[in-house]
Amino acid sequence: MQPRALLLIDIQTGFDDPYWGSRNNPAAEENAGRLLAHWRAAGAPVFHVRHLSTEPQSPLNPAFGRTDFKDVVAPLDGEPVYEKHVNSAFIGTNLEADLRAQGIDTLVICGLTTPHCVSTTTRMAANLGFKVDLIHDACAAFTGNSDTSWRDGGKADAKFIHQAALDHLHGEFADVIGVGDVLAEMP
Repeated sequence: MQPRALLLIDIQTGFDDPYWGSRNNPAAEENAGRLLAHWRAAGAPVFHVRHLSTEPQSPLNPAFGRTDFKDVVAPLDGEPVYEKHVNSAFIGTNLEADLRAQGIDTLVICGLTTPHCVSTTTRMAANLGFKVDLIHDACAAFTGNSDTSWRDGGKADAKFIHQAALDHLHGEFADVIGVGDVLAEMP
């Protein structure tokens, strides 16, 4: 079996800011931490991604000092960290080349936020030929502060946004599974 890599996307302190609105799945970071601890214990490959926003108002803009990884998933020395300015972890980074150099063909993806960087990276990974397991309970979505005036009705809640993003990915771009499923499969 080819090694599966754990890809942790944008689990950063800036997502604690109220700017993002309400969220679902408050246990996402803890679940990502469980995956990470298991991956490290197994000596399996781990890759971290950090978003450095160029949007002036974003809490993930380096000017705000909130781009650090959350403690539960903080990289250890020697674990690769890829910094990006767009939604996909593959654009403007060496992620794809580094995965291929290690013979990795399967990614286990989790992080923040489900409909944005997690979704975009998952779609692109699948388009690049990687098999993707997307961990629904180690991801989360926010209601956001965007204008929804293009449609009738108010904002969707974070749980609906999360589930809709996962529904669109499952089966075509990824297998959506839970942390327990992944941990049960690993030695």
